Amino acid sequence: MGAFFGAKIPFADLCGIEFLGVDNGATRLQVVLDERHGNNSGMPHGGLVATLLDVAMGSAARLAAGAPVITLDMHVNFIAAGEEFLTAEGKVVRAGGSILFAEAEARDAKGAIVARASGLFKKRNAKTEAADV
Repeated sequence: MGAFFGAKIPFADLCGIEFLGVDNGATRLQVVLDERHGNNSGMPHGGLVATLLDVAMGSAARLAAGAPVITLDMHVNFIAAGEEFLTAEGKVVRAGGSILFAEAEARDAKGAIVARASGLFKKRNAKTEAADV
């Protein structure tokens, strides 16, 4: 487990999400599936898949922004159940001054698409956040 571009994400650690690397601004993450990741049908829980996609997009946004980000909005399309492990790739599609639009895709061990997501992320700014409190 560990940090994702300097960000310690305890929930990602709890889920078993591991950082695999970056290629051309796209982040790659993986989770090896076991019984704790299942829903009542034995398939990977949608919450796990959504978390994997959120962290993939968020880490790509953090890399692009050069600062921490928060998720403002996220949409997930579940396509299939996964097997053995899930690998996600996240990338920033468009970045503005403080808002970034990202996409991610999760695949299983056979390379089949399990889910796709899109999200809006906001660059965190310590100065403006302190004024909002």
